Amino acid sequence: MSRRAVHLGVTGGIGSGKSTFAAMLQGCGAALVDADALARGVTLPGGAAIAPLRTAFGSEFIDASGALDRARMRALAFADAAARTRLEAIVHPLVSQAVDAAVEAAIRSHHRLVVLDIPLLTESSRWAARLDAVLVVDCPEEVQIARVQARSGLDVAAVRAIMATQSPRALRRSAADWLVFNDGLALEQLQTQARQVAAHFGL
Repeated sequence: MSRRAVHLGVTGGIGSGKSTFAAMLQGCGAALVDADALARGVTLPGGAAIAPLRTAFGSEFIDASGALDRARMRALAFADAAARTRLEAIVHPLVSQAVDAAVEAAIRSHHRLVVLDIPLLTESSRWAARLDAVLVVDCPEEVQIARVQARSGLDVAAVRAIMATQSPRALRRSAADWLVFNDGLALEQLQTQARQVAAHFGL
């Protein structure tokens, strides 16, 4: 295998367990670039997205600490497609820049495998040129709903609304070079699969 770092995109619907699996790959020696965490970073107090978000949506969407009011913005984005498009136009380029910087840092640290945990990988064409392979963590929709309800307390309608903004399950599966079916697996079983993937990339 070439010594060039392999860029592996890891994705899955909400509640699929994709971030758990990505963290397991990190535990096997991969560098982990978490797009969600980077997105949160640009919307924290002083983050690069705060000023343009305030201009686009108003100060009522910035909380007392100076961070984005995520709950309020989420409600607007789910209810108003145009607002969601404006939000993405501000946040996505900033997250993309942060991802690039994190990947470059991983390469400088001589990691052989760079795992990019990207929730909306199949929803956007901008990731394709950056990735060598895509791993999709998959489970039935009813399992997604149950997991999200258990961790967040959202009702079924709210979870389904989130799922409706994501790619259909079949589309995610069709994009996969690797498919991990995470329905009822014990953590030890999921860890075994993570070790197998890591070993494939020389870790």
